[in-house]
Amino acid sequence: MTSIAFIGLGIMGQPMSVHLQQAGFDVCGVNLDPERVQPLLEAGGRAAGSIPEAVKGADIVAIMVPDSPDVEQVLTGPDGVFTHAEPGTLIIDFSSIRPDVTADLAEQARAKGFRMLDAPVSGGEAGARNAALSIMVGGEAADFDEARSVLDVVGKTIVHVGPSGAGQTVKAANQLIVAVNIEAVAEALVFLEAYGVDTEAAFEVLGGGLAGSKVLDQKKANMLGRSFDPGFRIDLHHKDMGIVTSAAREAGVVLPLGAVAAQLMASARANGDGGLDHSALLRGVERLSGTTN
Repeated sequence: MTSIAFIGLGIMGQPMSVHLQQAGFDVCGVNLDPERVQPLLEAGGRAAGSIPEAVKGADIVAIMVPDSPDVEQVLTGPDGVFTHAEPGTLIIDFSSIRPDVTADLAEQARAKGFRMLDAPVSGGEAGARNAALSIMVGGEAADFDEARSVLDVVGKTIVHVGPSGAGQTVKAANQLIVAVNIEAVAEALVFLEAYGVDTEAAFEVLGGGLAGSKVLDQKKANMLGRSFDPGFRIDLHHKDMGIVTSAAREAGVVLPLGAVAAQLMASARANGDGGLDHSALLRGVERLSGTTN
């Protein structure tokens, strides 16, 4: 039985760890909030009180934490994976972090005898709970092939996109597209409401044409009902848009809509919406229009 240490059991990591345990892997979870481990325990998994305890004897280490410094701490800290895992361990980082940080960490991993894949995911909480995530993977092809049995349990669309860091670059592009799409849907809703249109009917017909998208399908209920319980928080999308704008500047490319979307995400966060679902960009459009509900 393949043993997996799963570090980070938040909105995404918790259901992912449960799916892996239910699929027959031996999963040991660790999280800053120990209560987050409970669903894994109920599924037959194990809990650890620390990273060193979790990774001891693990064949694979999976990581799902919020940001680049968190991944660096998990891997390189004094109680981190690089110090306590067995050489040869395969590390799969599902987090969404900076591509340059990922490439550097993968190089450090190789120097210490580990193998590392960056495997950021898209699909939000619903995708994690339904095991239907899209996973973009960077790293060695042989390591990707070995990890496929794990990735297939939690994802639906799984693609090896290139060397270390490529997965994070593709994820940044994903977040750019999603942010701009959410903003467009939000603006369309405010526009439709200003003219008294039946918005549910309007979204139904828009969804059947070229304007249709997964963002419209998955986020229209949030927007129509002004229900913004987080599936993916604005705080995290704000972080991701920072990655997009920074990486674009380093590459010397211009992303005009991306820059505006990043500022709108920052504005939402500054107005106290950081803990809400990213569909709450609608609230920013309403603030600008003077139509806040």
